[in-house]
Amino acid sequence: MEKQDVYERLKSGEPLNMYDPDFALAITDMVNARRVLHKINNEFHELDELPSLFEELLGEPFQERTVIMPPFYIDFGSQLKLGKQVFINHNCTCMTAGTIIIEDGVMIGPQVTLLTANHDFDDHNVLICKTVCIKKNAWIGARATILPGITIGENSVVAGGAVVTKDVEPNVVVGGNPAKVLKRLNE
Repeated sequence: MEKQDVYERLKSGEPLNMYDPDFALAITDMVNARRVLHKINNEFHELDELPSLFEELLGEPFQERTVIMPPFYIDFGSQLKLGKQVFINHNCTCMTAGTIIIEDGVMIGPQVTLLTANHDFDDHNVLICKTVCIKKNAWIGARATILPGITIGENSVVAGGAVVTKDVEPNVVVGGNPAKVLKRLNE
């Protein structure tokens, strides 16, 4: 079994026990993330120094004009996929076992939480994951929470403090708990 196979299993929604030997393969990513995040979050860095640290965290080149403001929190760095011109403000938490995809031009406010994992109600050691996808030019307001399996549509806005429990269609503003459409854009 390869580490990438574990992530494919998680991304597909297959329940996986955290004590399964296959899951242990992914733990190296978690250890690496903790090591690199300690540097990012606990030392001062000029803005031009941050991209190389985030490349180390994510395991791939940082995209053009993409910025993540520390502090930043993530469990599996290799499972966050970022587009170009993405801005993530401080105190963002990404639980990425099931993969988070953030497309070009997305803006994420401070203290946003993006979740891909949940635990089985009958066995709390079992993870059940679903991918989160934030489409092009979406804007996620401060302290919003995006739950597992959610897609935020292109050009949509998630109001600050919203809890998104269902997919968000393109070109709308959603808010509340649970989030609902408040306004349609471009009409």
